[in-house]
Amino acid sequence: MTFSIVARCVKTGQFGVAISSSSPAVAARCAWARAGIGAVTTQNVTNPALGPFMLEKLAGGESAAQAVSAARQHDAFPDYRQLLAVDVNGETATHSGTQALGTWTSASGKDCAAGGNLLANDSVPAAMIEAFEATEGPLGDRLIAALNAALDHGGEAGPLHSAGLLIVNRASWPYAELRIDWLDDDCPVEAVARAWDVYKVQADDYITRALNPIAAPSYGVPGDQ
Repeated sequence: MTFSIVARCVKTGQFGVAISSSSPAVAARCAWARAGIGAVTTQNVTNPALGPFMLEKLAGGESAAQAVSAARQHDAFPDYRQLLAVDVNGETATHSGTQALGTWTSASGKDCAAGGNLLANDSVPAAMIEAFEATEGPLGDRLIAALNAALDHGGEAGPLHSAGLLIVNRASWPYAELRIDWLDDDCPVEAVARAWDVYKVQADDYITRALNPIAAPSYGVPGDQ
C-alpha cells in the first residue's frame, strides 16, 4: 500500500524520506530521520516502533545493513515488514518480508534506496532511484522527483490518499516536514510537491529564526513563525 525513498545529500549532509500510500497519514507512521544519523522507513504491515529503533542503531554507529538486520531480529513478525535505511556514509539496506502485500520490491542507488508494496508493477522503485540520481538541486527537489517517477510508472495499485516529505539537516528538529494525511479528490504527491515549492524558499530562514532571531529576516507579521 506504499512506496517510499530514503536518501542522503552528499553536499549538505541532509537526510530525507519521501513516501505515499493509499492508507491515511502514511508519513506519520512510516517516515523517520535524524540529523547527522540517517533516514529510515518502516512500511507494509507497519510497526512504527521499528523507525526509532533503527535510528538508535544508526546513532550507535551501526551501518544501515546492521540496523535493518537488528530490526528484523527485534521484531516478532519480520516477514510482514518492509524496511529501508540509509546511513551517514550513504550506505543503504532494505528488507521485504515474504508476507509483504501484492507486488513488492526494492531498489538501491547512490546514497538512496526505494521500496514499495501493492505496487502497480515491479519497476516503480527502480524508477524512483533513477529519477533521484538524475535530478539536480536540493534534496527535496530530488525526493519529489522520485515520487513523481513512481506515479509515472504506475505507482500503487490502488488510489493514493496520503503522502509526505521529511528532511533533516543540522538541527534536532526537521528542516522540512510536509504531510498530506488524507485526500479524496486530489493527488497527495502533487499536493506535497506544491507545498515543498512554497516552503523551500523560506526553509533556511526558519532555521535562522530559531537559532538567531536577530539575524533572521522579518516579514513584519506579528507572531510569524
